[in-house]
Amino acid sequence: MTGGPRVVALGGGHGLHASLSALRRVVANPTAVVTVADNGGSSGRLRGEFGVLPPGDLRMALAALCGDDEWGQTWERVLQHRFKGEGQMHGHVVGNLLMVSLWELLGDPVAALTWVARLLGAEGTVLPMAVTPLDIVAEVRGLDGVDPAALTTVRGQVEVATTAGDIVTIGLDPADPTACPEALAAVRSADWVVLGPGSWFTSVLPHLMVPALRAALVETAGRVIVVLNLEGQAGETHGYTPEDHLGALHEHAPDLRIHTVLADPTTVVDGRALEQAVASWGARLEVAEVAQDDGSPRHDPDKLAAAFGRILAR
Repeated sequence: MTGGPRVVALGGGHGLHASLSALRRVVANPTAVVTVADNGGSSGRLRGEFGVLPPGDLRMALAALCGDDEWGQTWERVLQHRFKGEGQMHGHVVGNLLMVSLWELLGDPVAALTWVARLLGAEGTVLPMAVTPLDIVAEVRGLDGVDPAALTTVRGQVEVATTAGDIVTIGLDPADPTACPEALAAVRSADWVVLGPGSWFTSVLPHLMVPALRAALVETAGRVIVVLNLEGQAGETHGYTPEDHLGALHEHAPDLRIHTVLADPTTVVDGRALEQAVASWGARLEVAEVAQDDGSPRHDPDKLAAAFGRILAR
């Protein structure tokens, strides 16, 4: 596939994997801009030991861009393979170790990601949102047993994602990290920018907390598509409606311009409320079946690709 619109997708983890798996079916060489705040699992261990960017979300994005031929599917499985056993290698992922090796050899995270993409035959580009690791810091209500209205500071991606309280706001530490220059250029030159789905406070909104990246997102001529989650997420957004997701986005980025909001019909409990929320952004609402048929809260790549195709053709 050649030509077509320039599309940049932002996020992390399984949500970004879903977007990229769909986008590579409808556009040539999409670009992923990936969060770098993970502090858990294999990524957290490697980040702590080597002081590198947490590789897990970047690995997931690369895996999503692997082709459907034997080469692409074989390398995707290798990239995603997690070691078993009981020793120190337990839980580490091959792709994470590969990226850390190249980072040490090349000293350049973007160059290393380019080499991994070439090895995989990936159909697109993967970039970190910042060039140094970050921590997510959230103000959370409901954790103080004496004063439930009091705010408690929770630090770390895993800790924020699993908090028992209600997240009020998030920020980053450092507050003004150096954004990846290639990511800024990609956003500014994009025809379309896709935000979501994914963990709202720990994968989606952090991009808007990087000042230079936020400025690029606000100033780009590219049209922004927000893909809403299929349900609230335990810890982060439990009980959130589609309107609540948009409300949190507005609280953190009121100056962002949105072109289209994409939602699955099964998530629309109050259609009028959602239409009003979308209209308040000056955006249009696209309701389309994009969920897996098995009832799980996961996006189906083929259905999502069809919805993207309709939106991008307008």
